[in-house]
Amino acid sequence: MTGLLDHVLGGLALGAVYALVALGFVVIFKASGVLSFAHGSLLLLGGYLTAVLHDDLGFAGALALAVLVTAAVAGAVDRLLLQRIGQDPRAAHVATIATIGVDIVLLTDLARRIGGDLLSLGDPWGDSVRELGPVTVADSRLAAIVVSAVVIGAVFALFRYTSWGLSLRAAAEDVEAASLMGVRLTRVRMIAWCLAGGLAALAAVFLAAFPAPGLERTTGQIALKAFPAAVLGGMASPAGALAGSLLIGLTEALVAGYQSDLHVLGEGFADVAPYAVMVLVLLVRPTGLFGAKGAVRV
Repeated sequence: MTGLLDHVLGGLALGAVYALVALGFVVIFKASGVLSFAHGSLLLLGGYLTAVLHDDLGFAGALALAVLVTAAVAGAVDRLLLQRIGQDPRAAHVATIATIGVDIVLLTDLARRIGGDLLSLGDPWGDSVRELGPVTVADSRLAAIVVSAVVIGAVFALFRYTSWGLSLRAAAEDVEAASLMGVRLTRVRMIAWCLAGGLAALAAVFLAAFPAPGLERTTGQIALKAFPAAVLGGMASPAGALAGSLLIGLTEALVAGYQSDLHVLGEGFADVAPYAVMVLVLLVRPTGLFGAKGAVRV
């Protein structure tokens, strides 16, 4: 029973971090219809900046600057490249492909800089653990849950109570109608990209923290595990991204924890479990957990 609680708590912590990344996928898609495959490189950029700056600025200062710089880079990618492609639905497909190119360029440069090193981000939790009743949990996982909950709550408040959130919801419903009503679509989507970049940089801290060995050049690939979470939620639903992330995190943690009992599924099945869950859910609900069927006029 204690082992199960350990796995569940670890899964919740992992799912909370995945939710930060999945929300980035969702806000970008809602604002522009683009599926961003540059998220892995943005996450790695945020982690790398935190790692190289924390000695001079301290952890909090390095993280704050990394979030701001990563947000600015994400906004620049949209403003200087993707918006030049266009904003109609056909252009969104081209822009999606362009994000793959952006990801390759950024990952190549960051991988060259990191090399084979394991970088410490200087987080204050280190490898400390604490006892919560019968459960032993790393401080980094507790911090992941608390920080993610606060940030996700702030993002949901941003959606609900700000003019940008209203504009984002209007653009997601009908781009042409929103434009005719005076919504500045370029501004809405650039802020969405900035927000997604900042969330990815924050997620990097917890993905590289204990029990992970540190930041390495392959850390950005973990962002791809948040993609099934966004798809599970319906791709345009922030609440769905949160629910999908928790489901993916719990699934991965439980499968990894009971790998010896699931050997028939093959070694390392925990790495593909998120995608297996995505396929199974989509077979039952093709629009995702919180997705809605669109109406088509003929």
